[in-house]
Amino acid sequence: MPILSKYSNEQVEKITDQLLKVLSDDKATVDLSLMCLGNSITHIINQHVPANKREAVAENFAKALIQSVK
Repeated sequence: MPILSKYSNEQVEKITDQLLKVLSDDKATVDLSLMCLGNSITHIINQHVPANKREAVAENFAKALIQSVK
């Protein structure tokens, strides 16, 4: 069963393209890019997810990431 998103593909692709452009413009290496994106994810979780749900959100994100690279 496909996953349905409340966000349009166009919206997701636009923001993804903008993030990747920043990394490309700075000539960020793979490890630096992953560090920056990881720090951004941590910031988003810490600022916008209730403390009692952060670990579950992080675990679900990690599982989704693993699935996306298989």
